[in-house]
Amino acid sequence: MAGTEQGAGQAASGGAAVVVRGLVRRYSGRAVVDNLDLRIETGEFVALLGESGCGKTTLLRALAGLDRIDAGHVDGPAQPAVVFQEHRLMPWMSLWRNVALGIADDTGRPLAEAALREVGLGGREEDLPRRLSGGQAARVALARALVREPKLMLLDEPFAALDALTRIKMHVLVRELVARHRPGVLLVTHDVDEAIAIADRILVMRGGRIAASWHVGEHNGSALRASLLRELGVETEVA
Repeated sequence: MAGTEQGAGQAASGGAAVVVRGLVRRYSGRAVVDNLDLRIETGEFVALLGESGCGKTTLLRALAGLDRIDAGHVDGPAQPAVVFQEHRLMPWMSLWRNVALGIADDTGRPLAEAALREVGLGGREEDLPRRLSGGQAARVALARALVREPKLMLLDEPFAALDALTRIKMHVLVRELVARHRPGVLLVTHDVDEAIAIADRILVMRGGRIAASWHVGEHNGSALRASLLRELGVETEVA
């Protein structure tokens, strides 16, 4: 597409996991993502908030190579790892085969077994997905995302369907895994508290662009929460 470059597999600039410049994605002539710039460093955990329809998932799909872009440039890995809210495990495959999907058995099995141990499911390699709880399925999805040591990991509300206690446990796990493997991470979420709990930096998207940015460690938690809610259009009294 003229004037457009996407996911060519080149290394991102200056040690970044991904660099986005002037990204545009239109639907029916309307720019859902509009001249957006974004940079995520290697090992950085970025959470993306915004009202429904603001372009968050469109941006994630563009970075994943699952959707075309109409203009701009994405400088990052050609095949980033993606974890969706629906964990998309193959019900007829064992857990290790789900994790090693697309990798030859001789190398895939030991990699998958190591990844399953890392997410707390060691010894369950031959189980089928139907035997898993929601939290365990989320762990398998994370193992599958990390087994190839991705430079960029994209998370599309992967914990939204989990109960509160399981979500907290998954937040701890994903932070540990990111610290260990050092991918750049973009988490799309509607949950302000989740973003504060696990992100290094929080972005708010509005009108197809990044409207605001906060470095979590530089702010008091309750003050940051109130600021984010105001930015998202929630009245201070409700916050």
